[in-house]
Amino acid sequence: QVQLVESGGGLVQPGESLRLSCAGFGRTFSNYAAGWFRQALGKEREFVARFGWGTTYYSDSVKGRFTISRDNAKNTVYLQMNNLKPEDTAVYYCAVGQSFCAGVGCARLTSNYDSWGQGTQVTVSS
Repeated sequence: QVQLVESGGGLVQPGESLRLSCAGFGRTFSNYAAGWFRQALGKEREFVARFGWGTTYYSDSVKGRFTISRDNAKNTVYLQMNNLKPEDTAVYYCAVGQSFCAGVGCARLTSNYDSWGQGTQVTVSS
């Protein structure tokens, strides 16, 4: 399994930006698809974005505001979050998996990811 460590969370005001990072250890990152999920207090974990084999997918709630990218040489995946809203407040998790997905319906399934990070808190509040 790949060990994942997220960083970059924090407290920001609405409209501001944050960039989350997820560093992978133990396996070659390029062989995996990488995704970001989030879980707000009292809610289920939800899909945010995925980057696998040159293809990206986003949830409708973040499309146009968030961008997922990866640097395989650094074994790191990023989530650039712009124009943050209070409803983006959650613990953000990165995950990797070797399952191929041809659509967002597959990308959003947690069962398609094999390893998860511990999460990083993002709070958007004025």
